[in-house]
Amino acid sequence: MQKRYFLHATALAVLALSATYSIAQNNNFKIGLILPMTGQQASTGRQIEAAAKLYMAQNGDTVAGRKVELIVKDDTSIPDVTKRIAQELVVNDKVNVLAGFGITPSALATAPIATQSKTPQVVMAAATSSITLASPYIVRTSFTLPQASVALADWAPKNGIKTVVTLVSDYGPGIDAEKFFKERLLFNGGQVPESLRVPLRNPDFAPFLQKVRDLKPDALFVFVPSGAGAAVMKQFLERGMDKAGIKLIGTGDVTDDDQLNGMGDGALGVVTSHHYSAAHPSAVNKKFVEAFQKANPGMRPNFMAMGGYDGMRVIYEALRATKGKGNGDELLAAMKGQIFESPRGPMFIDAQTRDVVQNIYLRKVEKKDGQLYNIEFDVIKDVKDPGKK
Repeated sequence: MQKRYFLHATALAVLALSATYSIAQNNNFKIGLILPMTGQQASTGRQIEAAAKLYMAQNGDTVAGRKVELIVKDDTSIPDVTKRIAQELVVNDKVNVLAGFGITPSALATAPIATQSKTPQVVMAAATSSITLASPYIVRTSFTLPQASVALADWAPKNGIKTVVTLVSDYGPGIDAEKFFKERLLFNGGQVPESLRVPLRNPDFAPFLQKVRDLKPDALFVFVPSGAGAAVMKQFLERGMDKAGIKLIGTGDVTDDDQLNGMGDGALGVVTSHHYSAAHPSAVNKKFVEAFQKANPGMRPNFMAMGGYDGMRVIYEALRATKGKGNGDELLAAMKGQIFESPRGPMFIDAQTRDVVQNIYLRKVEKKDGQLYNIEFDVIKDVKDPGKK
C-alpha cells in the first residue's frame, strides 16, 4: 500500500514539475530571427545573428521576468521560404516578435503575417523605403537607401563630380538608390547619362562596367546588396576604370566593413555615404566593436550587425516598458518613439512612420593601423527617410 502511495505521489510530483516546466517554457519571450544564413546574402545573416547574440550576452536573457528565447531560422534569401518560416514561427512556436529580414522581398513577404497575427516585425536589414508601409506592425532599425543616397548626390557636384552613371542591383533598394541619387544630382546641376541595372541573382558586372568605361563619366555611383561590394570593386579595378579617371562612389554597401580589408589598396579613396562605420569615433562604438570582435574572432562588425544590435535593444526596451506583459499592440506602441545613443550615433524610431531617423556620414576609405576603414569626414544629422513625404 505504501509503495503504491509512493509511486502515485511520485507520478503527481513529476506531472507537477513537467507542468511547471511547460508553463515556464510557455512564458518565454520568443524572438523569431529569420535571416539568410546561406547563399548570396550569408554575410548579412552571420553579422546580424552575431550582433543579436552579443546584445543578449551583454544584457542578459531575462527581461521584466520573461526569459528571452532567440529562434534563428535560415531563409536562404528566398521570399517564399521566409513566408513559410514566419507562418511556422507564429503558429507553431508562438513567437512574440518576428525579426531579421536580409532582403526587401523577404520583409514584404512576411508583412501580411505580421498584420494578421498582430506580431511586431522588426526589420534589421532590408532597406527599401516602402517596407514600413506594407504593415502597421513593421518597425525598422537598419536604414533606407534614400537616406544614404541623397547625401552623396549633394556632396558630388561640390567636389568636381558633374556626370555620374548609376549602377544598381535590379530590385527595390537598388531602384530607390538610383531614383533618389539621380533626382538630387539633377537638382544640383549634375548629369546622369545612363542608369544601369544588374540582375540581383547571379550578377555579372563585367558588361555593365565596360559600358561605363566607354561613357567616361566623372564617377560611377553603385548600390549592391551587402556581400556583393567586393566583386564590384575587383572588376572595377581589373578594368582600370580608376586609372581612366572614373571615381567610384556609392552607398556604404559597396565598401562593406565585413569585406573591406579583402578589397586591397585599390579601394583607397572611395567615397561613400552611410549610417555606420566600424571606425565611427564615439566611445559607445569603440566599446561595441571591441566586444563584437572578442566574441567573433576574425569578424569586423558592419552596418548589418548594427541593425541587429539596435533591433534587439528596441525589442528589449519594449518588453521592459510593458513590464513583460505586452501583447503585440502594446509592444509595438512601446517600440515607437524610442530615442537612444547607438554605436552608430544618436537615433530614434519615428512614431508616425515606425522608421529609423539617424545621422548619415560621408566617409572615405583610408588606411589606419595597417587596415582599411571607412573614415567619416562629414555628417548630416537626424536624416528621415526622404522616400516618405
